[in-house]
Amino acid sequence: MKKQAETFGFTFPYLYDESQAVAHAYKAACTPDIFLFDEDFKLVYRGQFDGSRPGSDVPVTGKDLRAAIDQVLAGERVNSDQRPSIGCNIKWKA
Repeated sequence: MKKQAETFGFTFPYLYDESQAVAHAYKAACTPDIFLFDEDFKLVYRGQFDGSRPGSDVPVTGKDLRAAIDQVLAGERVNSDQRPSIGCNIKWKA
């Protein structure tokens, strides 16, 4: 992630959750498990990136997350119809 942040010029905070404490605190279940917060750090979206799935013919577009981001940026309420992420379960450390 550090290299990606430098390459793409990320201007937002991110972290590597070595202890998995953050994942536990957010009750993350799979990867990716997407959380979007508004300017007040209120969770406004927790859901899928888009409707694509491995092995399906549905293209990866990010449309569900993009719609939520666009709503936040426009100062609108994020649609409450949010479908959960589907991915590999998190491998929890002992």
